[in-house]
Amino acid sequence: MSISRYLVICVLMFLGINAYPDGVPGDCAQLIVGIAPTWDSMRGELRLFERSRGGDWQPVSRPFPALFGKNGVAWGTGLAGQEVFGYDSNLPPGADYPYHQVTEADVWSDDPRSPNYNRHIVIDPKNPPDNYSHEKMRSGDFAYHWLIEIRHNSDPPVPGAGSAIFFHIRRGMNRPTTGCTTMAEQNLVRLVTWLRARGHPCYALLPAAEYDRKWRSWNLPSPETLRGGHTSTLTH
Repeated sequence: MSISRYLVICVLMFLGINAYPDGVPGDCAQLIVGIAPTWDSMRGELRLFERSRGGDWQPVSRPFPALFGKNGVAWGTGLAGQEVFGYDSNLPPGADYPYHQVTEADVWSDDPRSPNYNRHIVIDPKNPPDNYSHEKMRSGDFAYHWLIEIRHNSDPPVPGAGSAIFFHIRRGMNRPTTGCTTMAEQNLVRLVTWLRARGHPCYALLPAAEYDRKWRSWNLPSPETLRGGHTSTLTH
């Protein structure tokens, strides 16, 4: 989905919460880590981690490839909203997360003039609101079959600072986005089925060198835990 590219400093965003520049909060028990070779990279890897309260991060998946923005890692980091959106009547088997099946009435406001900017809203498709533009969430585009909102610019939204940032299915192995994080369909389904609301999932997205500098202050997995035992596909 479209966004206005707006370069910001590194932050962490969390499921249904504000941005946190000081690291992962204590109640976060599920962590998605995105690693890019550099700030300018359009591709990288995602890794999934879990921890018990007060425990250390443990990997729960091998790394899998992801695509970022065509101009690089613009946002620093982020994570999804309070529910998954999709075309189907139910989530994939094994998933247990708040879910909203989108219809022709579901849109995402991408108009900075709108009071609903960067929000999911429901409209009357036969009588759409005047003056404001929106993006259809049920467009028929296979890439939007499942959507997980990344909570960038959300609490409160700043007009023009970016909207409609999601995890979604990639359109090709070499087709970056304008700000979303995309991946192969099977990996997105894996992510959807892994998420649990009680885990307060978080998403951290950083270049490799920046990760090495920030992991301790941001309460992220150590570089040894991040890379240990799993072959990386990253090319620096």
